[in-house]
Amino acid sequence: MQSSSRGSSMAYPSFRIPALLISMFATFASFYVAGRLWQDSQNRVYLIKQLDRITGQGQSAISVEDTLKIITCREQHKKLDSLEMELAAARQEGFVSKRLLETNGTYSEGRPLVMIGILTTFGRQKNRDAIRNAWMGSGAALKKLEDGKGIVARFVIGRSENRGNNQDKDIDRENRLTNDFLILDDHVESNEGLPNKAKLFFAYAADKWDAEFFAKVNDDVYVNIDALGSTLATHLDKPRVYMGCMKSGEVFSEPKHRWYEPEWWKFGDKKSYFRHASGEMYVISRALAKFVSINRFVLRTYAHDDVSAGSWFIGLDVKHVDESKFCCSSWSTGAICAGV
Repeated sequence: MQSSSRGSSMAYPSFRIPALLISMFATFASFYVAGRLWQDSQNRVYLIKQLDRITGQGQSAISVEDTLKIITCREQHKKLDSLEMELAAARQEGFVSKRLLETNGTYSEGRPLVMIGILTTFGRQKNRDAIRNAWMGSGAALKKLEDGKGIVARFVIGRSENRGNNQDKDIDRENRLTNDFLILDDHVESNEGLPNKAKLFFAYAADKWDAEFFAKVNDDVYVNIDALGSTLATHLDKPRVYMGCMKSGEVFSEPKHRWYEPEWWKFGDKKSYFRHASGEMYVISRALAKFVSINRFVLRTYAHDDVSAGSWFIGLDVKHVDESKFCCSSWSTGAICAGV
């Protein structure tokens, strides 16, 4: 009897401990459920207000489908706000951070800001080396320029008249070391072929790189990368833009003149060129580069590449931007380029 009593008193606490745990668990669960109900009620109040505002009804029920749609819209709105803040901060720095660029109202990563084609020719390796050392970089520095600032730069050259000769071999050898050439295999290098070379550069570059802008530069020009990036970032909202140091010079009809224009008669009695960007450096937007690529076989070229480029866009709905920072002949504070 004593043993039975002792067993009963020892068994009693063993039943009280689980009951206490259950009680505590129930209390916490009630708090959790109450909190979730309060949160859900707040969401429902917000959603009903939104639906009421849209439908104009004083009292309305909201379906599960409508609830999910509104929640999705709210999440998308938050993402857009975040992207807009990131883009604004990037533009303030002069570049598009992570290259989040606007396309039909959305943003995408991976598109370069500008592809720069440095038109060069045979026997100009010293110029190319000077450019690599001054602003373009090579190897890891060139890759950093592309990945960090969205600026792609390549030397643009054709082939020799005698295909496969020492000139071609020298370029191929240099390119194996530097990997920074865009070689136009179907273009023969010559002074009179420069306008066609510029056209082929824009056409080939637009096919290979989906950049926002494409820039043509001579191989005796120093480029201020930071100034170029900040200037181009301000024109991202223009779908068709042609920018540079705009000019309109005399058309020379004398065959012995250095700047002789064989088709001078097409420019009227005053013999003056239409407005066009100076040839040291000019920039066109992606849409115009695509236009050149599509119409490369029918676009007319004149004696000079800058006049030729200007003629391609004169009949199009294009924004001409006369930017003094592209006037390479006169170096000034904030200038984008300078002749060397």
